[in-house]
Amino acid sequence: MFGKRGNEGQGKGGGVSAPPPPSAAAAPASAPAVLVEPAREPGRYQVTPPPMQTPQRRRPARTDEYYDTKAQVFSALIDTIDLSQLAKLDGESAREEIRDIVNDIITIKNFAMSISEQEELLEDICNDVLGYGPLEPLLARDDISDIMVNGAGQTFIEVGGKTIESEIRFRDNGQLLSICQRIVSQVGRRVDESSPICDARLPDGSRVNVIAPPLAIDGPALTIRKFKKDKLTLDQLVRFGAITSEGATLLQIIGRVRCNVVISGGTGSGKTTLLNCLTNYIDRDERVITCEDTAELQLQQPHVVRLETRPPNIEGEGEITMRDLVKNCLRMRPERIIVGEVRGPEVFDLLQAMNTGHDGSMGTIHSNSPRECLSRIESMIAMGGYSLPAKTVREIIAGSIDVIIQAARLRDGSRRITAITEVIGMEGDVIITQDLMRYEIDGEDAAGRLIGRHLSTGIGKPHFWDRARYYNEEKRLAAALDQMEEKSKEV
Repeated sequence: MFGKRGNEGQGKGGGVSAPPPPSAAAAPASAPAVLVEPAREPGRYQVTPPPMQTPQRRRPARTDEYYDTKAQVFSALIDTIDLSQLAKLDGESAREEIRDIVNDIITIKNFAMSISEQEELLEDICNDVLGYGPLEPLLARDDISDIMVNGAGQTFIEVGGKTIESEIRFRDNGQLLSICQRIVSQVGRRVDESSPICDARLPDGSRVNVIAPPLAIDGPALTIRKFKKDKLTLDQLVRFGAITSEGATLLQIIGRVRCNVVISGGTGSGKTTLLNCLTNYIDRDERVITCEDTAELQLQQPHVVRLETRPPNIEGEGEITMRDLVKNCLRMRPERIIVGEVRGPEVFDLLQAMNTGHDGSMGTIHSNSPRECLSRIESMIAMGGYSLPAKTVREIIAGSIDVIIQAARLRDGSRRITAITEVIGMEGDVIITQDLMRYEIDGEDAAGRLIGRHLSTGIGKPHFWDRARYYNEEKRLAAALDQMEEKSKEV
């Protein structure tokens, strides 16, 4: 047992204010229940949703007596343990040390607790000291894609595309805000009344958004977009029915032959996942620079430079915007530029990069269709204060973007690639596009699962055919297009 070395970092009732040592190794995640392989007919896909979640035994609501006992045990723990020495241990050793001390405290103070209550208290205190308190059990599960905390008394999770309420609760809004502050402090950011909105990330790459009082009326609102331990691949998306194997081959070729790509979709539609899949086909000798608000891309190439925006400091100075990053990376000799999410005037700088020798650049954008995507890009350029004629702006867009890939989260929770669309040029003042593949919904089954199919549009040679020939991919491209068309005729 470590000897007492003062009360540095002492908190009340289950938390310490200083950033903790690295969290203990998470328990093995439960088996993923997000997607299962769909039943197939030629060219037709029936979405099979995840099996119904087995109702978990809800823990009894925490009582004031429980929190009072926890506060007493926690106070005794802080008086006993040396936090500076604890920080030198690895996660598992630190957790065992805390458990031993807490067990001794419970025995000495003779708290009347059952074995299960004692185990629950031990786990809660370990999570408070070493991790993120009540969030730890949710962060350990790999089948959860989103965690949404609406104040201390309400937590929702997304599993298999469906949002359900979790049994997880916080002691009060003070504990929740303390955990939010701990998360954002690890990446040099802060959240409080003077700066109530913050984007951050967890050590594993999960994306975090916090909005605190007074803006959040019912207590801090915390949203976590979970980072999957196992990165999805196009082959897995094929198994899940998000795209056909021929469509996946088409996407591989698009990534390989350095087409400029914009991935379009709504919130939670899988844009970042799809962007990660496409980056697998970038040659390993290419220099890639990524620009993101919150770093979450998982590129495997050896020559990658990752850039992240920075919010203003407490004096309102020092902000580095996405546009600053995109403009600067043009001076870093990139071969490809990847923007995690385009949401403002930086789109103009990205288009300029795409049109001036940085072929193969990629980005994501929030929109509901390829045509809407083009309109949003035009609007973002106008937001930047550029006084260019509309036709000139559209010519820049048409000359920069080669392919728009549309992703969607359907109403049954499934995610699908709903269109692969080429931008082929201008006719008059209008940007001309053509679909290479689109997804059509036929209906739904008795259980409410959507039934749909990916169809070829039978256009013949796509506009990037010569580019595919340059990379010796024209035979594979021709075979994929032929198979797509044959399967579409069979339906």
